[in-house]
Amino acid sequence: MNNPSPPAASANTELKSADSISTELSSRRTGMSFQRTRMSADRTLMSVMRTAISLISFGFTIFQVFGRLRDLNVLAKTSHAPRNFSIALVTIGIVMLALGIVYHIQYMVALRNQRRDMVQQKLIHGESPYPVSLTLLVATLVLMLGLLAVASMVFNIGPFN
Repeated sequence: MNNPSPPAASANTELKSADSISTELSSRRTGMSFQRTRMSADRTLMSVMRTAISLISFGFTIFQVFGRLRDLNVLAKTSHAPRNFSIALVTIGIVMLALGIVYHIQYMVALRNQRRDMVQQKLIHGESPYPVSLTLLVATLVLMLGLLAVASMVFNIGPFN
């Protein structure tokens, strides 16, 4: 006759099974939280980009409009206030974007290091990819475009002249 396992042993096995399932779910939730945090950092960089692009484009537009008015002799040729204000707006946009990029890189490096440490400690799964941020690449291109715009404004050179 087969002796069924004692009720205490059966309950203990079920408890271990429930604990391992709970640990697995917790590990997966924590792993997904890293992905959500990464996406949140990308959204923050996108908001910095939107503001910087607004400053750069508004400054460049002011520069172009007042330049055309000066060419049409509507404004005095000696007035440099619109040019200086435009360059200041573009420069603020460039500095803001550069600081946003630096902050984003520092944050993402720290997040990757923390994630790597947790994977090594087997606290989370490292199965999901953690790619380079496309937002960071676009922000870098916008920064270069802003630098070209300010160079064009200051030195009257480049594709925007």
